[in-house]
Amino acid sequence: MCRLFGLSASPHRVRASFWLLDAPDSLLQQSRRDPDGTGLGTYAADGTPVVEKQPLAAYGDREFAEEAKHRYSATFIAHIRFATTGDLLPQNTHPFTQRGRLFAHNGVVEDLPRLESELGPDLGLVHGDTDSERVFALITRHIDICRGDVTAGITAGVRWLADNQPIYALNFVLTTPDSLWALRYPDTHDLLVLERRAGGPSGGRHLQHASATGRIRARAEHLAEYPSVVVASEQMDEDPGWTPLRSGELLHVDRELGTSREVIVDRPPRHQICLDDLGARAAAAQAQQ
Repeated sequence: MCRLFGLSASPHRVRASFWLLDAPDSLLQQSRRDPDGTGLGTYAADGTPVVEKQPLAAYGDREFAEEAKHRYSATFIAHIRFATTGDLLPQNTHPFTQRGRLFAHNGVVEDLPRLESELGPDLGLVHGDTDSERVFALITRHIDICRGDVTAGITAGVRWLADNQPIYALNFVLTTPDSLWALRYPDTHDLLVLERRAGGPSGGRHLQHASATGRIRARAEHLAEYPSVVVASEQMDEDPGWTPLRSGELLHVDRELGTSREVIVDRPPRHQICLDDLGARAAAAQAQQ
């Protein structure tokens, strides 16, 4: 499955360093399948999204993913892609940008022609072949309908998907320059949240996170001084504060680092699909550990 990582230190812009892949030898030892793309999304001081992403089709692309990236932002989003739909191209690599927001997804949504029909002219927001970017476009459409209310737009979009589209998993992270949203739906894959106090459990430590599968490493020295909220596909350190989102639960981290959690869909997808229903490529990607 794809790996998701989101971080908010809002209202503070902090320096964080990311390594999106470990060395190739380590990958071969830890993975049955190599990743298909990596991406990092941050925001410049003026609020402009900054996206750095690369499909992994050659060793040179891997060098991009393995090198340290030191960036300043109040919100961060990182993604490791195991492709289910779409070729290994930059336009199919997460995160995606629409209306100044960033989005990364882990899961599978099928029947894309029906979803495209629902998008209508908003299909123009989509530049690649993935289900993920089309899901983002639907959410963006509903945010527009809700006059810029991101929480309301996500809620309306996700409920429409739950009622109308075949869904295996719909976990995602969405960010703006000062806010973050994360959804787990249904309970196919984990999505965990850590509300980290300044300095972590000891009160004096910077953030130092690493996924057990060797995919994403993150370090943020400023978080020895500032609190933060972290969202990840798996527990990234030994902090006892990690908690899973429930199925259908939406996390919102606001511009002052206040958090709210609400179950916005309290039922399974009307057309829920299982691993055996997926094509061979999608099934291999979603089963990836």
